[in-house]
Amino acid sequence: MNELLRTLHLKLGQLASSDEGQDLVEYGLVLALVALGSIAVFQSYANGIANAYVYITAQFTAAVS
Repeated sequence: MNELLRTLHLKLGQLASSDEGQDLVEYGLVLALVALGSIAVFQSYANGIANAYVYITAQFTAAVS
């Protein structure tokens, strides 16, 4: 019985110290956060660029009229 418990304890210790899949999950989470941040920044830039085009168009229209 003691041998079985010791073997079980060693196996559980090996599983707990194994981090092969953990690295992949961490990289996936970092990639998801970078993607969400990039989307937010690009949407902000897109709004700024659209507003600049609207302003330029209004200035050209006023100059031509």
